[in-house]
Amino acid sequence: MEVQLYHLTKVCVKNMVKEKELNKEDWFFKILRPLEFVSKNNFANLSKTKGLEKTLNFLINQAPKEYSDLKNKLLSLCHNLEILSVEEKKERIKALLDILLSLNFSSKHEKEKNEEPCKIFDFPARKISFETYIKHKEILRKPVQFLKGVGPGIAKKFSKKGIHIIEDLLFFLPRDYEDRRKVIPIGDLMEGQRAVVFGEILKSGTAFFSKRKIFEAYITDGTGFLTLKWFNYNEKVWRKLLAPGKNIYAVGEISRFGRSLEMIHPEIIEEGDEEKIALEIGHIVPIYSSVEGVSEKYFRKIMKNAVEDYVDLLDNYIPADILKRRKLVPINIAVKNLHFPEADENIWILKREESIYHKSIAFDEFFFLELALALRKGKIKKECGIAFNVKSKLVEAFLKKLPFELTSAQKRVIEEIKQDMAKSLPMNRLIQGDVGCGKTVVAFIAALIAIDNGYQVALMAPTEILAEQHYHSFRQYAQLMGIHTALLTGGIPLSKKREIYHGLSTGYINFVIGTHALFQEKVDFKKLGLIIIDEQHRFGVLQRAALRDKAKGVTPDTLVMTATPIPRTMALTIYGDLDLSVIDEMPKGRKPIITRLFLDYNRGKAYEAVKEELKKGHQAYVILPLIEESEKLDLKAVTTHGEYLQKKVFPEYKVGILHGKMSSYEKEKIMHAFKRGDIHILVSTTVVEVGVDVPNATVMVIEHAERFGLSQLHQLRGRVGRSEFQSYCFLIAYKVSIESEAFKRLQVLCKSNDGFKIAEEDLKLRGPGEFLGTKQSGYLEFKKADLVKDYEILLWAREEAFKLIEKDPELKNYPILKEELMRRWEERLKLSEIA
Repeated sequence: MEVQLYHLTKVCVKNMVKEKELNKEDWFFKILRPLEFVSKNNFANLSKTKGLEKTLNFLINQAPKEYSDLKNKLLSLCHNLEILSVEEKKERIKALLDILLSLNFSSKHEKEKNEEPCKIFDFPARKISFETYIKHKEILRKPVQFLKGVGPGIAKKFSKKGIHIIEDLLFFLPRDYEDRRKVIPIGDLMEGQRAVVFGEILKSGTAFFSKRKIFEAYITDGTGFLTLKWFNYNEKVWRKLLAPGKNIYAVGEISRFGRSLEMIHPEIIEEGDEEKIALEIGHIVPIYSSVEGVSEKYFRKIMKNAVEDYVDLLDNYIPADILKRRKLVPINIAVKNLHFPEADENIWILKREESIYHKSIAFDEFFFLELALALRKGKIKKECGIAFNVKSKLVEAFLKKLPFELTSAQKRVIEEIKQDMAKSLPMNRLIQGDVGCGKTVVAFIAALIAIDNGYQVALMAPTEILAEQHYHSFRQYAQLMGIHTALLTGGIPLSKKREIYHGLSTGYINFVIGTHALFQEKVDFKKLGLIIIDEQHRFGVLQRAALRDKAKGVTPDTLVMTATPIPRTMALTIYGDLDLSVIDEMPKGRKPIITRLFLDYNRGKAYEAVKEELKKGHQAYVILPLIEESEKLDLKAVTTHGEYLQKKVFPEYKVGILHGKMSSYEKEKIMHAFKRGDIHILVSTTVVEVGVDVPNATVMVIEHAERFGLSQLHQLRGRVGRSEFQSYCFLIAYKVSIESEAFKRLQVLCKSNDGFKIAEEDLKLRGPGEFLGTKQSGYLEFKKADLVKDYEILLWAREEAFKLIEKDPELKNYPILKEELMRRWEERLKLSEIA
C-alpha cells in the first residue's frame, strides 16, 4: 500500500505552526519521523512511499531561523529526490540523517557516536583443537526442535523460514532494531514517536468506536495521560491483565486522536514480570522477520536462550591477526551482538547494517568464498600446461585476410592471451566485453595459435542455437584458413555424431563447437589444447572443469567469453579464479543504438517506426516473454502475436516465428531465412539474446519490457546495431505509470548504451541471484553479505584470502580453517579435487 507522506505531515504540523514557530527539538523530531520511516528495515518502505521530496521540503522550510545555513544544505539534498534511482535516494536520505543526528538533542534523543568503541578489537585469540571443532559442529547441527521452548510444532513453523538446525537459528539475524533503552515520561511523548512508557492503569474496559467494540485502558505516570486501545482482544484476558491499579510497561507508536495521545495495540509487560522486563525493556531490542504462529516476544525468548547456550560454539576460523588488521571481530562475538546489542551501541549504524558486527559477518562469508577461489586458482597454476609457440603463421595470414582493422582493445587482449599461452602454466582467462565488441575474432586468433601448434580446440556454448550461430561464424573464418570444423549438439543425427567422434579421436577435426554434448563419454579428443567457453555464467561454476578432463596428460588452456557485462563485484565472485581481460572499445563505424520507451497506449507508434525501417530494406526483431498465451499472465505470446502482426500490422511483409521449443532443424531453417532476407520480421522469445548476428536487422521491438531485467534487455538490444546503419530498440511496457520504479528502471536503458553501467544498476535493483538467473542463484547466497553494499569488504576478503593461500597453498597450518572451507564450499566448488 502506498503511503502519501505529504498530506499526513502537513496535517500534523499545521496546528503547531499556527500557534508558534516550532522550537528546535519539535522541528527535529518532526523531520526525523519521515526519514526514519523510509529508512527502517533497510529502506523497505522507500519504494512504496509517495511525496517524500514534498514532505521534506515542507518540513525543512519550518526550520527555526537560527538553522538558515543548515536549511539550505538540507534543501539541496532534497532537490530532485523523486526522480533519482533507489540507490541514489538511499544515499541522499543517509546524508540527511547524518546531518540531523549531528545536532545535539541529548534530552530527548541520545546523540549517537560516529565511531564505534575500539575496545572490541581487543578480543582474546581463542584456540581450539580439531576434535573440539568437530564436537561443536555436531551440536550446532542438532535439529532446532530440541531447543528449550521450541518442540516439533514450532520447529515446523521455523522450517518455513529455512531454520532447521541450531546454527540456522543463530544466523537468523534481526531485520531491524528498536530503541527501548529509556522509559519516556508520558508528558514528553510526541506524535509519531515509538516509545516505552510506564504508568498506573486508572481505568479499563470496553467501548464503542464507529460501531465497533474496542478495549481501552487509561494510564498515567504523574506527567500526563495516555490511552491504550485494542481492536482485537480477548476481553476476559484483557480485563485481568489491565485491571485498574496495576503498573505496566507499554511499548508502541504514539498517535493522536483529537487532543489526546494514544497507542494502538501496544505491547504490554506487567511490572512484576522480571524475565520479560529484562528481555524487552532497557535495551536495544532486535526485530526479526515474522514467523507465522510465533509471537515476536516468544521468538525473542527462544533466540535469547539459543544465543546464551550456543553462540560460543560458533568457533572463529579466520586467523585472529587478519581480523585485527581489518578491525573486525570473531563470528561468535558478531552474532551475539547483532542479536542482543549492548546498551551503548550505535543504533543507527545497526539499523543501516553498517556495524562492525555486520561487517564481520560479511567478511567471514566473502573470505571463505575467496579462499575457495584462491585454492582453485592455485591448483590450476600448479598443473602441467602447454607452452605454445605464439608466433603463429596462421594468425599472421588470418590478420592479412581480415577486411577490417582490429581495435586497440582487441589487440591488447590478444597480447594478454599470447602471454598466457606462451607459459607452461595453464591459461585460465576471461574475456569480458559488451555486445558487438569483437570477442569472436579474438577467440579465433587464440584458436589459431593452438591449431598451429598441432592441438585441437573445443568451444562450448550454453544453447543449441548459440552453438549453431558460433559454428556458422567460426566456420567462415576457418574456411579461409583451411581448418576443419564440426558442430556437436544433442540435436545432431547419430550417424553424423559418429563421424564427428571419429574426426575428434583421429585429430582430423581441429575445431569443434558444441553444447553439453561435448562432455559425453563417447567424445574423445586426440590432442585437446584449448577450451573456449561462451556465456560461462549460464552453465554453473563447475562445468568448464569437466571439459578440461577430456585432455590427455596436460591441462589445456581455458578461455572464457561473456557478452553479459558483469560488474566488478560479481566478477570477483563468479570468475574469482580467472584472470580478467576487458574489451572496452567498439569497432569503428558503429552508431549507438537509439532506445525509446513506449507505454501500451502508444505502442502503435513503435510499429509505425518499424515500418519505416522495413521500407528502407532493413529487417526487424519483435521479442516476447512467452511462447503461448497464458491465462494466468496477461502477456502477449510469440505464436499469437506473430499471427496478429502478419495479418493486421505487416500483411505486405513476411513474419517468421522462433522459440526454444522448436527443433534444431526448424530453428536453423528460420534463422537462415532471416539471414537471407526471406523473412522481414522475426518474432521470437529470448533465444536470440546472444549469438545471433544479422547486420541488416536495424530495429528491435521488445514487448512487455517491464518483465525483463536491464542486463537481459541490453543483451537483446545488442542483436541490432551490427552494421553502419542507424539502429533502434523500442521498449513497450504495459500497466506501468511514469512514476513507477519499472518506468524509471527502463529509462536507464534509454539513456545509456554502456553495458557495464546498466549491469551495475541491474545488480543494485535485482540482487545477484536474479541477476545471474536460477542456475547460479544458490552459488551466491549469503546470510548477510551484500555484493553491492559490501564491495569494499569483498576486496578486503579477497586480498587476505589470496595472501594466505600464497603463504600456505594447501592450508597445512590451518586444518580447522580448511575443514570449515570444505564444509561450506566443497559441494558448490568441488574443492575435494584440491584436498
